Amino acid sequence: MGPLEPTAITTERRNTVDTPVADFEEKTAKEPKVRRRRFRIRDVVIVVILMALIALSITPWPSALLIRSVFEGGAKSTVEEMLPYVPDTPLAESRDVAYMDGATLDAFTPESAAGPLPAVVWIHGGAWISGNKTDVEPYLRILAAKGYTTISLDYPIAPETTYPAAVEDLNTALGYITEHAAELKVDPNKIVLAGDSAGAQLASQLTTLTVNPAYANLLGIEPALDKKQLAATILHCGVYDLQAMADLNGIAAWGFKISLWGYTGTKDWSDTYAGSTMSTVEFVTDDFPPTFISGGNGDGLTWLQSIPYSNRLKSAGVPVTELFFPADHEPALPHEYQFHLDYKAAQDARDQTFNFLSKHTRP
Repeated sequence: MGPLEPTAITTERRNTVDTPVADFEEKTAKEPKVRRRRFRIRDVVIVVILMALIALSITPWPSALLIRSVFEGGAKSTVEEMLPYVPDTPLAESRDVAYMDGATLDAFTPESAAGPLPAVVWIHGGAWISGNKTDVEPYLRILAAKGYTTISLDYPIAPETTYPAAVEDLNTALGYITEHAAELKVDPNKIVLAGDSAGAQLASQLTTLTVNPAYANLLGIEPALDKKQLAATILHCGVYDLQAMADLNGIAAWGFKISLWGYTGTKDWSDTYAGSTMSTVEFVTDDFPPTFISGGNGDGLTWLQSIPYSNRLKSAGVPVTELFFPADHEPALPHEYQFHLDYKAAQDARDQTFNFLSKHTRP
């Protein structure tokens, strides 16, 4: 008898047995494709993260622009907070006056002014990488109402431009103000340089440039003002010693270090010409004009920068009016506390500013 021929039953049984095997083989064939696809996505994510980390390590731009956006939001809120304290005194305004190509100033003078007035020239803050002249406008209106011409200045910020462009442009602005003193209603022999935060650093630098010839020689900048034209200086919450900034730690330190990297154009700013010449604490002389200096007790810069700088000025024989607060003052007064006029301490700072200006600019 010959071999049996396959029957329908054996064929059916073979199909029943083979079907799971085929399914398994088909499923197994698909799985490597899925795994490979997931592997590619993971690789892309890793590459993007690595590229971001590399970018952050070789340029300050991404972090600086992030800090700028945060600062701009804070500045807008602070302006709104000051508005209720601006008096109704009618002021003559000169807006967006070009003191050089691409840079402008705003000036405010009481409409009742019959002639030139002492001028408060204010340099805004913003960590050298943000801010503009409108950030301090309400405060300048408050000062102008007391019988002063007040001027706010725009200047080039980083990282679009680097040090010492801001100093050079602001020095040019001072030259413009004296050359156009009559139309701006400015007494060119009674100029007060003022600033907050990074603006205080710049105000101290321009003052030092004006009164210290050796310092001006280091910068290679010819001062636009004569030291006799400087009546006083007002400094709030500033930075005057960059080596001390290099020793900071924490998130605030990260922000300042990024800002200074963007502003100076180098990560190693503390050991460079920029770090040295920005540190005005090292260039104090007895020719520095009378100075009002202040900072809040909740601001680390007060303890690290403002108080040591005030002490250095006093040691040099500079007339100093200082406003500092005990460490346990409540509420703790933040950076730029002087603009937060809901605080009684800020109102006291404003009133002491009035007294300081009157003492050093009035006959």
